[in-house]
Formats: sequence, C-alpha cells, structure tokens
Amino acid sequence: MKASEKKADGTLSARRGRLGLWGFFLFLALLFITAGLGLGILLGYEYNLPPIQSLEDYRPDVITSIYSADDSVIGEFAVERRIIVSFEEIPPYLQLAIIAVEDAQFYNHSGLNYYSILRAVVKDTIRRSFPIGKGASTITLQLARMLTGRYEKTWDRKIKDILIAWKIEKRYSKHQILTLYANLHNMGPGIYGVAAAADYYFGKQPKDLTLEECALIAGLPRSPGRYNPRRHPREALARRNLVLDRMADERMISLKLAEETKKKPIVLAPPRRNERDLAPHFVEWVRETLVGRYSTEEIWRRGMRVYTTLDIRMQTAARRALAEGLRNYDKQTGWRGPIGNAFADSSADAGAYEHPGWRTPPHPGDIAVGLVEEIGGATAAVRIGNYRAEIGAREIAWTGAKAPGGILGAGDLAWFRIVSLDEGTLRATLQLEQQPEVEGALVILENATGKVRALVGGYDFTSSEFNRATQAMRQVGSTFKPIVYSAAFEQGLGPESPLLDTPVSFSSSDGRPWSPRNYDGVFKGEITVRQALTESRNVPTVKVASMIGIQNVVVMARRFGIGGPLDPYLPLALGACEATPLEMASAFTVFPNLGTRAQPWFLRRVEDYDRVKREEHEPQIQRVLRPDHAAAMLGLLENVVQNGTAKAARVLDRPIGGKTGTTNDFTDAWFVGFTPSLTAAVWVGYDKTRNLGSRQSGSAVALPIWIDCMREILENTPVERFPEPEVTDQISDEVSGAAPYERKRIFIEDLP
Repeated sequence: MKASEKKADGTLSARRGRLGLWGFFLFLALLFITAGLGLGILLGYEYNLPPIQSLEDYRPDVITSIYSADDSVIGEFAVERRIIVSFEEIPPYLQLAIIAVEDAQFYNHSGLNYYSILRAVVKDTIRRSFPIGKGASTITLQLARMLTGRYEKTWDRKIKDILIAWKIEKRYSKHQILTLYANLHNMGPGIYGVAAAADYYFGKQPKDLTLEECALIAGLPRSPGRYNPRRHPREALARRNLVLDRMADERMISLKLAEETKKKPIVLAPPRRNERDLAPHFVEWVRETLVGRYSTEEIWRRGMRVYTTLDIRMQTAARRALAEGLRNYDKQTGWRGPIGNAFADSSADAGAYEHPGWRTPPHPGDIAVGLVEEIGGATAAVRIGNYRAEIGAREIAWTGAKAPGGILGAGDLAWFRIVSLDEGTLRATLQLEQQPEVEGALVILENATGKVRALVGGYDFTSSEFNRATQAMRQVGSTFKPIVYSAAFEQGLGPESPLLDTPVSFSSSDGRPWSPRNYDGVFKGEITVRQALTESRNVPTVKVASMIGIQNVVVMARRFGIGGPLDPYLPLALGACEATPLEMASAFTVFPNLGTRAQPWFLRRVEDYDRVKREEHEPQIQRVLRPDHAAAMLGLLENVVQNGTAKAARVLDRPIGGKTGTTNDFTDAWFVGFTPSLTAAVWVGYDKTRNLGSRQSGSAVALPIWIDCMREILENTPVERFPEPEVTDQISDEVSGAAPYERKRIFIEDLP
C-alpha cells in the first residue's frame, strides 16, 4: 500500500474513532437526560401523590347506628353502609377466595405482578385495546386506587397507582393490606366491605359464612352491579362458580370440594325491611337533634353510636294501633276509588306488570298495592307479586258495594291487606284497604323518668316526614281541663266542691258577650267538681277559671310544660290553646307521679367511633303540684275512665286515668291517658284544618286507638297500682315556677 493511501486510511480511522467517541458521549448524554427526565417525572409524581395514611389509623366511612332501649338497631345514617372487621374476623375461606380470583400471587409480589403485567401488555397490544396492561391489577393496586378515589383510565393514574402500591407494600404487612381491601371494596347497592355484604345478602356475620357464600362475596368486587345475586342470580352463580374453580386451580380447596360446592344453589336471606320502617319519625327526630350538636362528617361518615330510650315492643304496638285506627276511621268516610290503572294501553300484558313495591317480599299483615287482573261476576282476581287471590263481597264489605266489579275494573291498582300467604300454591287471602287521608300521632312516655318509649309521628313517613308528635301544634280541647282544676285545687277547691252548671255570659276580648255551652247542650245545675270533670262539662270549668283568675291557669300550664302561646282569656279554660302530643303526654305524667314531671328525653348516650362517650343523659325531675293535690286529680281522672267520657277504656281492666279532648268544630280529637308507669297521648285530625265529622269526638276517634295500643302493651304484664301520697298540709317548696298564693276555700256562691 502506498504511503498516501496509508495516510488516508489513518485519517479516516481517526475520524471514525472521534465520531464513535462523540456518539458514545451523545448516547451517555441522552441516557442521562432521559434518566433525569424520568427521575424528574417520578419525583414530580412522588411530590404530587396524595399522602398515604397509616393503615392502622385509617378511618373509612362507616355507619352511624341508632339503637333502641335493648340495643337493637332501629336506624342508620351512612354515605356508605360499611361494617369494619379485623383480619381475624375474615374467615379463611373468604380470604382465600378473594386472593384466588383477584390476585393469586398476592403473598409473593411487592405490589406489582410483573409477569401478569407483561402478559397483559402483549395481549392488549395485539388487541389494540387501551389502556395497555388492563387485567394485570393486584389487590395492592386496587387498594391504591380506592385510597385515592381515582378510577379514570389514564397513564397518569396508572403511574400514580403503581407508586402508591409500592409505598403501601413497603410500609404495611400483607394482612393489613388484605384487611383494608376487604373493608373498603364496593359490594353492591350502598354496601361496602365483606361484613356488610355478608349481612346484606345472607343475614350473617362473616365468621358464619359457608364456602359457597364466601365465593359469592369474593366475586362481587369485579362488578358489584352485574353480579348482584338479588338482581342477576344467573350471573352471580356463574361468577361464584368461577371463584370456586380458581380456588381449586390454586390448590386452596380440593377439586372434589369445588365441584360439590358448585352444585349448591344460592340461598339469600329475605330482603331486610328497612330498620327505619319501625320508627321513622323517631329516627328522623334523632337525626335532627344530632345535627344541632355534631358535624355532618361525624354523623354520616364517622360511625357514631346513638343509644335511645325507644322500646321496640311498645313502638310496634303504637305504630300498628295508630295505622289501624286511622284506616278504620277513614273507611267511614267512604271508598275513594282505585289509586291508578296499570293498563292505559289496552294491549298491555297483565302478567308482565311489576309494581315497585313488589321488590320486597310480602308478609301477612302488610298493606300492599295489588293489581286487579280480571273481574268476574261476583269476584275479582288480584295479584301481588307472584301471589294471586280472589276477592268477593266479604273482602270489600266496608265500601258498601255488592261485588268487586261495582268499584274495581281490570288493570286497577288498589291497596290490599295481606291476611295470609301460601308459599306452596302462591295463593293469598286479601282484604280491600285504602290509604287514609286523616293523620294522627301517638307518643308514650315512662312516667317516672320521662323516657320516650314510643313515638309515631304520622301514618306514613314516606308520604310525609312531618312529625306530628313533636311538631304539630294543635288545639287541645278538653284535655286542658285537668290543668284548670289543678290550679283551682291550689286555691282551695276539692273534688267534692259544688259548682253551678248554669247559663253564664262573659265579655270577650273584643267586648262582645261570650256564653260557653256544654257539649250536650244541657245545663245540670249544682254539680261537683268530680262530676264536672268526669262529664267534661264546659260551663263549670269556665266559671272556675274566672273565679281563680285566668292568669293562675296560665302559670299552672307553664309548670305542666305547655310551651306554646297561652292567651290569658277565659276560652283558654276549654283548651283554646295549642300544644304537641309530646307536651300533653308529659303534662299528664304529673298525676300518676303525684305531682312531679320528668322532662321528656330520648337520647341515653352518644359514642364516637372509638367508643368514647360524647354525651349521656339522666332524667330531669321537676315538682309541679303538691302530692295531695296531684292525688286528688289522679282520682278524678280515674273516674273519667270509670264513669265518664273515657269509660270504654274499662275494657282493659287496669287502673287507668285520662281525659278525652275535642275541639268545638270537631277538627281535633284527643285522648291522653296513663297507667301507673306509662302515659300515652293520641291525637287525630287533618293536617289542613278540616272537620272530622259530626260527633267525631276524642272518645269516638282517639280513645279506641289508645285502647288498642295499650291492650297490646299491657298484655301479660303484672297489674300495677297507683301510689298514694303521704298526708301533709304544708305547701311544698319544691314547686318550681309557682306563683305565691294565699290558700283559701271557694264556695259555690263565689262562682259566677
């Protein structure tokens, strides 16, 4: 080779060496730049990651539970219905089922299953699906997604989920991760966590779940709506069996056990009736009270425990008695017709119609909407869900119609009482009903303590949340008279004091004459206080109020707990004032308590998530009357039951006292009665002032409801006796709020 050629080759080699060196440096520079950018991006993501709370202290949304007096749940407040369980409370089969179907390598990876990711990327790339890597999620990645609350399908979210999953795996044990996953995941309509799912679907605690039940619950997180066994039983069964197959594939259970279990049907617990159905107005009253004391976060998300005074047995009796009483009264007003027709289109199929109320299985005693499928000569075919019945003249007798065809047609929807059900033949026995337009309230207090034992604020909470027991200010009528005579007893009147039931006229506030009249329009001349109250005579009561001074009556009413306006005019003596049923029940506890009144209360104790006591309540007792005066009034009110306007209550064959009440225009009907331990107030009327009907008095409308309720409550309980006072002539210093007075004797000639 010539020298010039050698020189050229050397120059070319040197140039190539320099280019290679520059290329190497450029590669390193690009590598460092890429690494720096990647590190910067990761640091940026790291910086912007939401903080990962300590799993030991993490507090997901949990249920605030409302408890009755016997600590049974009667209501819940929650954004998410969740029951927290520890790792030890999750049964082994359920742990294994979750791992088998969601993340078989859970105990062998550090948050990411790289093999699954690679396999998923290859498959998704071939299918050109997005995002790539779909289906490679681990339990830890799912937990990261739940903790951040982000579910959008983007690369940004996936990167953040991976970083969070790494942090979770470094800081916490597998048991902690699995426990939080099991408590957080959505399991159905408003149901979160395995414990809530076990309760909702099977009515069980997790520890009592069978293998097939564990497999069904483990299959829900994939798609809680699609695999809901109540709505999609076939899909749920297929998913459950897939979980069992996965458990067998992973050798968590034997193949034989898996095959045997797959043959078992899904057996769900009957849909639970909403706890709030028992005492909805009461539970709402509790919520309104809590709102004034605690934050929305505490009430709806922090899982408080609220213990109340409600007695479930008494509440059940009160709710049933009021509903029955209102329906019975309403039937007297006549049949108002069907509530609708299912077949506006004549081509509609009767067999395909489903009413929303039929989603809950019917029970004997329920009042449910029924579909009239066919009208015959003397009968009608009615369907409620899968049950069918025939009704005839007897089932509609209260309407006055001779046959169902006279008041119903094919396709009509109406209310029916379910008398009985035959699950074998799917036959039912029904009676025609209708929803009452009239309203009412019933409240029961424990005399000695003031505890609210039962409260029904209306016929149907779903139609009206207005609590008539605590919010409805209604004219009290003659139930106010015992307060008038209590004030008179302090002025020297006694049960046998004579009064004049004779015509009288007073000047009203506007200067016009006012002449009170008795309910029966009769004047009886000279009678005793006992007779005046027993027969609820108006004229003698007004005369007594005039004699002692109406202002003294106002003062006494305040001591009895009446909080509304009390105009100091004589019509007040006849109940021309307004009060709630709760106030009237509280007022009447003074008599069986021999002069003391316990403030009504319903919250025993409130605890937070950690069982730390936030508040606790005890009875608050106030002296209202001297014991001997209260005992005298007690005797008079017992006589009202034995010989007066409330004598229908004698059927209970118990020591009972009370007073009926009716407004002049029959818009409000009352009975407030008591036993030695309980006082119950019943009010009946229309929300918008309206006449109940001629002679529809407290004894005709409210008293039967009271009797029906107390009959059920007093059944199989010992007979109690009213207490007797100690004899004393001293005026008690314990009477709170009483105006000073001079004790004197009222004679008949002193009365107007």
